[in-house]
Amino acid sequence: MSLYFGFEFFKVDPKWRWMADLAKQESAREVANVLGQARYRSYSCIGMRDDADLLIWLAAEDPDGIRGAVERIYGTVFGKYIEPARTYLSCTRPSEYVREQEPAGFAAGADPKRYVVVYPFTKTRGWYLLPRERRQQIMDEHIAVSRRYPQVVLNTTYSFGIHDQDFMLAFEVDDIRDFQDLIMDLRETEVSSYVQNDIPMMVCSRMDIVPLVLSMG
Repeated sequence: MSLYFGFEFFKVDPKWRWMADLAKQESAREVANVLGQARYRSYSCIGMRDDADLLIWLAAEDPDGIRGAVERIYGTVFGKYIEPARTYLSCTRPSEYVREQEPAGFAAGADPKRYVVVYPFTKTRGWYLLPRERRQQIMDEHIAVSRRYPQVVLNTTYSFGIHDQDFMLAFEVDDIRDFQDLIMDLRETEVSSYVQNDIPMMVCSRMDIVPLVLSMG
């Protein structure tokens, strides 16, 4: 089944920190309740980004499912103290370059890892003008390097025509240095010369939704 992903980054109004602890606890449970029927993962960006405080990573069968979940968040007390920092929309599709690919990560229902690194990814127009066989050769090298890091789980989704980037990449990992090693190795592959954009890289730490809301101040 195809899924849409919504990467919903938010900033929290500093006024939230002045609320009474009991009110924060009630608000956190309210957010958990409204997300009860949604398919999501929640993360903190505090101390790792200055342009976002938290990520709600949503999955749904259509874009309205993403929209509805965000609307419900905004309808909570906590929702009155947040504003969107970055929003990315993408969807799952079979890979053009990996044969007999099995679903992995969020789409497969696998347990989340300690961190996720999320970023928009766009290749140059020149990449798409290369012959199909040549692109496959270049990607084979890229795939071979990635397979040396089985502890890093890649969620690749497609944004062509539905958002500004070509792809959304979300790398799940327990030790962030493993992801750093992978990226350093991938920089040396030929496909890196066809990258137009791969920033911002949003490093996020996994937290359940109630403690996440409470950690915002």
